[in-house]
Amino acid sequence: MDSSKSKYCFHGISSRELSSFRVRKRSFIDELASDFTEIGAVAIERDADTTPPLAISFCKASKNSHIFAVSDEAGYVSLFDSRRKLSSAASHQENAEKARISDWVAHENAIFDVCWIKEDSHILTASGDQTIKVWDALEKKCIGVLMLHTGSVKCLSSHPTNSDLVVSGSRDGSFAIWDLRCKINSRSRYDGVCLTATSMVKGAHASSQARRGRHGKAAAASITSLVYLKDEVSIATAGAADSVVKFWDTRNLKSHVTRACSKPESSSKKGISSLSQDSKGVFLTASCMDNRVYLYNVLQLDKGPMQTFSGCQIESFYVKAAISPDADHILSGSSNGNAHIWKVNKPQAEPIILRNHHGEVTAVDWCPSEIGKIATTADDFTVRIWNTENKYCSTSRSSSIRRRVNAIPSTESRKVLMNDNEESGSSDSSNEPLHQIRVSSPSHSVTTTFLLSTPEGHKKKLLASISDTNETSSFEQTPEPAMKSPSSVLNPPSSLKRKTIKDYFVAAP
Repeated sequence: MDSSKSKYCFHGISSRELSSFRVRKRSFIDELASDFTEIGAVAIERDADTTPPLAISFCKASKNSHIFAVSDEAGYVSLFDSRRKLSSAASHQENAEKARISDWVAHENAIFDVCWIKEDSHILTASGDQTIKVWDALEKKCIGVLMLHTGSVKCLSSHPTNSDLVVSGSRDGSFAIWDLRCKINSRSRYDGVCLTATSMVKGAHASSQARRGRHGKAAAASITSLVYLKDEVSIATAGAADSVVKFWDTRNLKSHVTRACSKPESSSKKGISSLSQDSKGVFLTASCMDNRVYLYNVLQLDKGPMQTFSGCQIESFYVKAAISPDADHILSGSSNGNAHIWKVNKPQAEPIILRNHHGEVTAVDWCPSEIGKIATTADDFTVRIWNTENKYCSTSRSSSIRRRVNAIPSTESRKVLMNDNEESGSSDSSNEPLHQIRVSSPSHSVTTTFLLSTPEGHKKKLLASISDTNETSSFEQTPEPAMKSPSSVLNPPSSLKRKTIKDYFVAAP
């Protein structure tokens, strides 16, 4: 389906509101944060033989988010503690011994991706041996093997709420969806119970210019990256043959629902090395082989990339990029030996450059809970941990967790205002009435009440607006109110029935 002819899903979250008041997004890193400092570096080596790291991932649960997993070309998985105090005077090998929690041989081939699931108790590994393994991270025991791909497995992504559902992409040009609860009562030549995919799409990114086979079909192009989107039914995929991101409905995989791509005239270099999304699933980044990182708004895919970030060199598909959990910054590796960090709302500004690596910077990741902590891997056989300077990092005024602001029901608003009217007659006229706004954190069942002063004129206007429910709000509203989209398509109400994701992607007739 041509992206230019379609309206896209997630209209309801195109802006966050409080009874038509737009809520300002909290910064993940303070506006003044421009200096990142290396707080430690560890070597990736086996028996004194160095091996390049290929993938890195911090744990997802906040209690474990200081732990990260690294996979390498030799087939090892290593777990490290980023909170260990590492000495700059010590060697990278000594620091590795100090920070390492555990390691084990997961495959007899390179491991291209790792993925934490089940509250970080298990980890998935995608390998060049054409399999995916499920590991008990504590016991270092393989409890399942996923077998169906006929090429190296290049990427993994888990369902946002159900970690039993996993999607994988392969060099054979296919992506597969797996349900870890569906097991076969047989064992393969590998350790662990064998599992098979519930569905598979072949030739998802076949190139029209590729060599054609006996039956005239284009040869399959590798799936280089994919993401299970936050709406819980959609998957975004990217490949090596083109610079197109395709979106699929997992309930109907006969064809992709829609697609997004950069302007075709931007470069002759094709291919996407990685995709990433923020914690809310509104923004999607695609790092392309034309040395640019493109930022898409999934609410407005028909408009193409909303921002473009340049300055890095992406000369191999091992160079990855990742958007910060709050969508404020983008981190990318580079073939020139540096890592780059851009601020999303300042795409033309010079990026922050992290220079300590001595080889192509490849996989990167953001710590989901510790503000400003990142990890980078490189072909110099090291993993480096960085953090913002404490004097720049905003810890008291902002939080890495975005809080939700809930409006007071209109009946409570009336009571508050009427009480203020009664009290104002016996109080000094210079005193301003106080109103409550409740702020609740999604990760804590605690509601904090703030008292905010409201000028007398604003109070009268608020009373008038409450009494007239049909009056149009004078404050800024979400785009396209006539679409009557739900408040959040990513978390739709139970009463909302939809047959396919096209209900969101395609404009109503």
